Amino acid sequence: MDKFDVIIIGSGLAGQSAALRLADHCRVALVCKRSLEDSASGRAQGGIAAVLDSQDSIEAHIRDTFIAGAWLNDEKATRFVVENGRRAIQWLIDQGVPFTQDSAGYHLTREGGHSARRVIHVADATGLAVQETLTPKVRNHPNITVLEDHIAIDLITGAKLGLATSRCFGVYVLDRQSGNVITLGAPNTLIATGGAGKVYLYTTNPDTSTGDGIAMAWRAGCRVANMEFIQFHPTCLYHPQAKSFLISEAVRGEGGLLKLPDGTRFMPDHDERGELAPRDIVARAIDFEMKKRGLDCVFLDISHKGEAFIRSHFPNIHARCLELGIDITREPIPVVPAAHYTCGGIVSDQRGRTDLEGLYVAGEASCTGLHGANRLASNSLLECIVYAEAAVNDMLANKGVELPPLPQWDESRVADADEEVVISHNWDELRRFMWDYVGIVRTNKRLKRAQNRIRLLTREIDEFYANFRVSHDLIELRNLVQTADLIVRCAMQRRESRGLHFSRDYPEMATKARNTVLRRHRSRG
Repeated sequence: MDKFDVIIIGSGLAGQSAALRLADHCRVALVCKRSLEDSASGRAQGGIAAVLDSQDSIEAHIRDTFIAGAWLNDEKATRFVVENGRRAIQWLIDQGVPFTQDSAGYHLTREGGHSARRVIHVADATGLAVQETLTPKVRNHPNITVLEDHIAIDLITGAKLGLATSRCFGVYVLDRQSGNVITLGAPNTLIATGGAGKVYLYTTNPDTSTGDGIAMAWRAGCRVANMEFIQFHPTCLYHPQAKSFLISEAVRGEGGLLKLPDGTRFMPDHDERGELAPRDIVARAIDFEMKKRGLDCVFLDISHKGEAFIRSHFPNIHARCLELGIDITREPIPVVPAAHYTCGGIVSDQRGRTDLEGLYVAGEASCTGLHGANRLASNSLLECIVYAEAAVNDMLANKGVELPPLPQWDESRVADADEEVVISHNWDELRRFMWDYVGIVRTNKRLKRAQNRIRLLTREIDEFYANFRVSHDLIELRNLVQTADLIVRCAMQRRESRGLHFSRDYPEMATKARNTVLRRHRSRG
């Protein structure tokens, strides 16, 4: 067993910022499935929302968050994040993040759902710039052990050890290079694994977004909430050679117009805010127009702003589209909606604590109450920093827990898998029926069909997991199917349409906003 003071699972902004805050005080293990640079945070384009302008206000940011979240947001959590926004941005500036500036200072852009310019950014590649700033610091810190190409399998809890306590004591991790399972022990563990976009056929997420942390925490006995609220980003590039390339919200924020193939705008017919309506409304409008007219995509046109403006504001989007033969200074961008952000997740409090002692969560894997039924653009990276810091502060205030002996992973009764093709077929089937039945618009019948298929897949995967050695693909598939089950169960419990969850059977919004909270009655392996 390898012992640390804190284990962090996930290498995005939540994980890396927590590691850097902890490393001067204790020994940290940072576990990431692929390379340290490979995370959803690194792909974030738009920026980070915070009240930085004298014309803006904390109350306005809170109000915008509540409106976008369809009033399901937790008031204390929302205020906590927004009030800590300026300090979070200052921490990033102190780390050296080169935010874009103009003659007045830091340039702030405006995105859909915001009533003011409050999104600080680094051109159109904010997440990449933040990642490139923090990653070398993480790699070079002597107290941080980076375990790349390692995937977490399951948490080690008191219940699994036969102890009376419900505490988390560490995690079993598969070394992808050697194929060996190692045991990591620590008094505190932080889940920062991101969301579950890969449960859908079309997504803006990286391949790492397979719901690992959410599924592990659920199996360990944690509550999970609001998983029905999957945000579909309205504008993912539609091109056969482009995989999951996001066209930033900021393109619409800076004047981009959504059009049909004949050049007609359609958003004013769906919402008075037009292209600046919140993401759920824009995604449903695009979905409606595509289905109504039998379209493969719609078009986002920013060409009227001129070449100089486009090159300066969106250099990366311009360059990537040009590589694919699309000159966005002269022609519109073909776009489709794609699964983008998991608004629900592991229930946590304002110190990042879950239902298990010693287990924390930060970032997209969490359900803090900030996002409600729909995430306001650019609130996600802000939540990562604020809650990572909150979790760190709580960990440092509660040191001194002794670890019990932790058993090694037992592979004595399993064999090497002889049919890996079963895993790839099940993966493909899951993503397709989740897209068809649990997508932007839902019905009771579609959800029931998805549930029936998930039950069949679960039985197959459980049998496979019990009889064969674990592999990277099997671990991810197991977690994806578990996460899909949680999404469907939450969706079937919500008998209304609110935010990102739109049901044809229940098209009206209920008068009282309620969270969908799932509980396990017992924890199991």
